[in-house]
Amino acid sequence: MNILLAPAETKNSGGDDKFFCKSNFFLENLFSKRENILSQYEEHVKSLDLDELSKWFSLKKMSEVERYSESLVNKKTLKAIVRYEGVAFDALNYTSLNDSAKEYVDNKVILFSNLFGPIKANDLIPDYKFKQGSKLPNTAIEKYYLENFSESLDEYLDDEIIDLRAGFYEKFYKTKNKKVLTFKFLKDGKVVSHWAKHYRGVLLKELALNNINSFSEFMDLKIDNLEICETIEKNNVKTLIMNIID
Repeated sequence: MNILLAPAETKNSGGDDKFFCKSNFFLENLFSKRENILSQYEEHVKSLDLDELSKWFSLKKMSEVERYSESLVNKKTLKAIVRYEGVAFDALNYTSLNDSAKEYVDNKVILFSNLFGPIKANDLIPDYKFKQGSKLPNTAIEKYYLENFSESLDEYLDDEIIDLRAGFYEKFYKTKNKKVLTFKFLKDGKVVSHWAKHYRGVLLKELALNNINSFSEFMDLKIDNLEICETIEKNNVKTLIMNIID
């Protein structure tokens, strides 16, 4: 079983590990595809002045614009699961997990970086800024990774997939021949967005702590403040409607 997860716009700075290289990523045979995008990204960033970069990065503080205008090739890296910072990642609280749960996350979670494409949780990435939906001059990122990585992902991933991504990231990879479990979260009868991010992180944490390796094991798992109120099945996708309980 594998778990698909969206990234976060906010990143933790700094790094402890080596610079950008093939061995930092899974699917090493496709590293040249990541290099191609990084090269386009670097050239585009170099072509813009600070005011233009401020708009492209959607950043107001010039100190942050300058931080992200530096070449990514020369930045130290962190595990992707540690690099990203946001609601879901706060709920997961990876650094607080025991070693067994960390290993579970490292090996089972696939994230979808807006810049680097599909990456494992323990792949090593630099601190970067590339907003969801941003475009490079000659490349549609989502389409590029969909076309170049889907076949290898199909071969890599197990037959059962828990999909915790936001809908946008389905553009990077569409599961076709896998059994997929996905979720919608309701509070007071209404679909929620902020709380959905939080509870995706909660679900991942519970999966890791309980070493869940199949859908059947997951269905037996009890999670505080969540209950299944409806199940919708369409083709290979089963969606669990989860009610958030105060």
